Amino acid sequence: MRAAGRGTSVLKSGVKRLLGRAGFDIVRSTNNRGGVDDFIPFEAAMRAARAAGLSIGDYIDEVMNGTPGATQSTIDELRAHGVFAAGPDTVLEIGPGSGRYLEKTLKECSPSRYEIYETAAPWADYLVGTYSVVAQPTAGCSLAPTPDGSIDLVQAHKVFNTLPFLGASRYFFEMARVTRPGGRIVFDVMTEACLDPATVRAWATQGGEGHDSYPAAMPHRTCVDLFATLGCSLEASFLAPMGVASTEVLVFGKRA
Repeated sequence: MRAAGRGTSVLKSGVKRLLGRAGFDIVRSTNNRGGVDDFIPFEAAMRAARAAGLSIGDYIDEVMNGTPGATQSTIDELRAHGVFAAGPDTVLEIGPGSGRYLEKTLKECSPSRYEIYETAAPWADYLVGTYSVVAQPTAGCSLAPTPDGSIDLVQAHKVFNTLPFLGASRYFFEMARVTRPGGRIVFDVMTEACLDPATVRAWATQGGEGHDSYPAAMPHRTCVDLFATLGCSLEASFLAPMGVASTEVLVFGKRA
């Protein structure tokens, strides 16, 4: 993390307490009521990042989550697994929040169309204005405005750890629907690989109070078996930092 004066350090600490939750890795809060009031306030977060001398993405990684470089390391892994090798021309991202994965994805490829589904209007407006992406109307469980088989790369990062089982599952069906044959689907979930006894204890004792719905677990085998019925095969998986532990990133390819 970059050096800062005492005043800036105090500001970082105060805003982190105000906006951050231990282990929470996107701008959405862990309660499931929905609505803009469940998101980190846009202006406050941007001011805090500027005061810290960081981009909003780096601020979330370094200050709020205490996992510097986490976003880039995930992108590096995806590159190593060939996710960007074919130069996806159409990309769709669910819950981009601050846009930290979006920004780094655009450094890896140059899609002609990048769709986002983001329910926090201030963040969606920021991403549209900054990156010229297309913000689609959101329903919280579907990708209805996107046609079947129209997307080369569908991704969601640090999203399904915050959704209940059925909410995540409904998105899985939609992700497979909109992906073209030969396209890729990338997302992370907290699988059994992330939940050994010591990690469960860490989440229970260090992961924050009052947010018992987060993190939400999802069995690895359930994902693999479900996507197999949807014409998608698991190509790769790896662990990525999240809060006091990790989350498993899955890479599926849709069969031609």
